[in-house]
Amino acid sequence: MHRRALGRSRGGFTSKLHCLADALGRPLAFILTGGEAADCKAYDALTGLPERAPEALLADKGYDADVIRADLAAGKIEAVIPGRSNRRVKIEYDRALYQQRNRIERMFGQIKINRAIATRYDQLANSFLGMVHLAKARYWLKFVHAA
Repeated sequence: MHRRALGRSRGGFTSKLHCLADALGRPLAFILTGGEAADCKAYDALTGLPERAPEALLADKGYDADVIRADLAAGKIEAVIPGRSNRRVKIEYDRALYQQRNRIERMFGQIKINRAIATRYDQLANSFLGMVHLAKARYWLKFVHAA
């Protein structure tokens, strides 16, 4: 990981936070990349983390790549990824299962309640990820308390 993980995009210097989450939308791991990096660049780092292979991978259009789909098929993992608009051959996916991805979007919304994460005050990637992990622990506490 680059020391600052900042990249130039249309909005200026930005970064992207990629998340690996379980079926309930609870965050397991985060990867930070520069703002100009494609989403699919974080795929290898994120998929190497779980202890057991998932049944399906729910991801947005940024992860629509033939290499990723082939890797998932080799691992017998269902790819629930909508195709990009510029694909010549439309790809079918389970739309009902894809709706479960809103849990991850809601989790990002909860984590970004923390202003330091939403605006990225920290310059160094390690200190920013430290703040993200603190927010992740706070997010997990509501699941531990409910049990």
